[in-house]
Amino acid sequence: MTPRERFIKALRREPIQGHVPHFELVMFLTMEAFGKIHPIHRNYEQWYQMSESERRLHLVDMAETYIMTAEKYHHDAIFVHPNPSPSGEIPTDIESTVAILKTIRELSGDKYFLMIHGDPTFPIPDGNTMMEFSAMMYDEPELVHAEARKRTDFAKKLCDEVHKYPGLLDGFCLCSDYCFNVNPYYSRDLFAEFVQPYLKEALDYYRAKGYYSIKHTDGNVMPILDMIVDCGPDAVHSLDPQGGVDLKKVKELYGHRVCLIGNVNCGKMQTGTEEELIEDVRRSLREGMPGYGYIFSTSNCAYTGLALSRYELLNRVWWEEGIYK
Repeated sequence: MTPRERFIKALRREPIQGHVPHFELVMFLTMEAFGKIHPIHRNYEQWYQMSESERRLHLVDMAETYIMTAEKYHHDAIFVHPNPSPSGEIPTDIESTVAILKTIRELSGDKYFLMIHGDPTFPIPDGNTMMEFSAMMYDEPELVHAEARKRTDFAKKLCDEVHKYPGLLDGFCLCSDYCFNVNPYYSRDLFAEFVQPYLKEALDYYRAKGYYSIKHTDGNVMPILDMIVDCGPDAVHSLDPQGGVDLKKVKELYGHRVCLIGNVNCGKMQTGTEEELIEDVRRSLREGMPGYGYIFSTSNCAYTGLALSRYELLNRVWWEEGIYK
């Protein structure tokens, strides 16, 4: 099987042979690994000042960075962050989004599963807007719904545009964070009113167009995880152990309904000992692999400031031990 085919079988919770599929939401350490700035960290505003030849060179360089990362660390999927587009958001420049996806396909064919951002739902507001947004949900709910409708319609428009190019994209990763380490930002009632309907609408739309979907949120997702699973994503990420998420318990509750991704403790990647990190990788594999439907990754990403040697240690343990017999 190709990496893409293996990844899809994991999303479908089908039996596979060989390595447990693996990818990272973002592998930021491209400068240390290859001497290349990660596409997210590049100044996307400069795109509009480039000549056509400069844009082409930039696209090829970004595509090669993604492919080199996948090849070196045996990732089965590439989460493409288009440039220009602000990091962590639905791409706003559809033309450049199509261009980077086309370039990766030109260079790597159908080898890898390709996904882009696609989450229209409201994440936890930042510190500058949290009070205002919290009050608005109670005092002016119609305004919140109006904005949610606008965001969802744009996500569907992006899907329609990409869908014009068969075989270009495999799926969407929905990356709005809902949870703190202690509990979700939303109560179940607020989640049911302002988030869940729009999340389900987007997921249903993507599936109807033939795309897979991965729903990401950090933190303690357990109080609302059933509501997320009910929306019908193909997989949930990141199953954050620093938020108290127990992979074995989640597997028992929802492993028959959704693929599970992640759970390696990001804290141990940086502040734990090498022995603690190795054991946490083994624990994640031990708890996630039975019954299939598991994709190995960290509980967030390979983040800036992390020692590359630590990520490569994690990657080596998975490569040597994360194998279905």
